[in-house]
This record gives sequence, structure tokens and C-alpha cells, in this order.
Amino acid sequence: MDQELLEQLKRVLASLEMILPKAVDRIDWAVCHAANWRRHSFSGCLEPVPEIENIHLDDLFGIDKQKRLVEENTRQFLAGYPANNILLWGTRGTGKSSLVRALLNSYAGRRLRVIQVDKDDLIHLPDIVDEVKNQPYKFIIFSDDVSFEVGESSYKMLKSALDGSVYAPPENVLIYVTSNRRHLLPEYESDNRGAMMVEGEIHHGEAVEEKISLSGRFGIWVSFHPFSQDQYLEVVHRWIDKLCTKSGTTVEWSREVRDEAILWAQKKGDRSGRIAYQFASHWVGQQLLARA
Repeated sequence: MDQELLEQLKRVLASLEMILPKAVDRIDWAVCHAANWRRHSFSGCLEPVPEIENIHLDDLFGIDKQKRLVEENTRQFLAGYPANNILLWGTRGTGKSSLVRALLNSYAGRRLRVIQVDKDDLIHLPDIVDEVKNQPYKFIIFSDDVSFEVGESSYKMLKSALDGSVYAPPENVLIYVTSNRRHLLPEYESDNRGAMMVEGEIHHGEAVEEKISLSGRFGIWVSFHPFSQDQYLEVVHRWIDKLCTKSGTTVEWSREVRDEAILWAQKKGDRSGRIAYQFASHWVGQQLLARA
């Protein structure tokens, strides 16, 4: 073979190696409980998640109603009964994504598996489902912190999957999505200009109807809201007790701790489970360090 042609072929192969994804083995779901969809130049592949955050349902304080709703739906799903896709929406740091991870830790032994998919990769839902539709496990396709602009390709695919009119996931797949927005789309004052009254009922304009149409396809909405100050302090107290028990120590719940917890939330501009956990970790850590 001509030496110059050989060198050209080598350069072409080297370029292809940079574009093509590395070969990956098929996931053994018997030992792998979670996976991520990793996008590459042409499509993507499922990559196993080697370690899962060690969070359990009992670790989530102040959201008992939300936990009950999502857990009951998941148990129906695992039992082979009718169940719904879920939209978990609300304030940041209130436990939406932690709740899904806690479900996996609680129910992996009952064949629950989770596949995390980035919002922009939802266009690959058909490929993802094809990977798992014949598996003897129940899969939650989980997309975290989702928001769209109308017309995005991922928006259209998710809408189609939830509606089932063109593409419907199999019976062993549900979709759980978290978002800070109830309708997954930005809402503007101008959206309401097309509203009208018909026989005493409000009929939304086209802009609002389009935004409601996606979230309305989720069978269950679970809302998460900021804690009141009393709720926040209760969660702080419970986290301090839990961290102290884990560390084999005690920290007295006092007016000083309460005031410091309030100040911490004020500086963060937020009262949520995440903020409560951060303060409890800070306070208990300080006490343990002082006693060392």
C-alpha cells in the first residue's frame, strides 16, 4: 500500500477514535441499581453509577406528606398496579431529588432501578427505554431540575412520552421529574392577556394552555414549599439529634442554638431542609472540634 495513503488512513482512524464513544458493557441490573445516560456524538449509552448517596426516607424531615404520596405511587408501580408519572416541583433545597434517591435506597431490593437523564438528553427517551423494556426490573427515569422553553426538542419528546399518543414507555418504566416551576416553563404577565370569561368560567389563552399542557400530563403533582420558621427549627433540631447520635455525643438544644440557626437561615435567604442540614452539620462539627 502506498505509504502516503497509509498515513492518511491512520489519521482518519485517529480522528474517528476521538469522535466515537468508548465501548461499554451492558449493565448488569442485578448488581447495578442506578445509571446515568451519557450522551456522545451520535446517541448515548447507559453508564452504571458505582455509588449511591446514602440517604434514606427517614432522613428527610418536614416533608411527610410528600414522602407518603411519592412512596405510595412507587409501591403501586413495584407491585405491578396502575401508577402515575410524577412532577415534584417547588422551592430549591426542599428535598425533591433527595426523595427520589431515598426511594432507590429503600426499594432497590424490590427491583427498583433509577436512570438519571439530563434535561437536554430527554430527546433520547426512546433509546433509553429500548435498553430496559425487557428487563425484569422497574425503572424510574429521573430528570432533575428541569425547565424548558416552548418548542425545545426535549420538551416535545417528554410531552409525547407522557401523553402516550406517539411514543409511550413500557409498563416497567415511569418518569419522575423535579423542577422549581410548576409548569416547567417560564411564566410571564403577558401570558394572561389571552384569557377570557365564557359563561362565568375562565378560559386561558393559548400561551397559558401550552404551558399547562406539559405539566398536566403528569398524573401526580407533589409540591414543596419553604418551611415556616417553626418547621425549619424543628428540622434543625432533628438533624442535630441525628448527627449527635451518629457521632456518639450530645448537643443541648438551647436558645443559643436556636438563634444561631435562625441567623444562618437569614444569611442564606432560605429556610429549607438543605439549609437545616447545613447548619446542623456546622454546629455539631464545631462542638465536636471544641471537645477534641
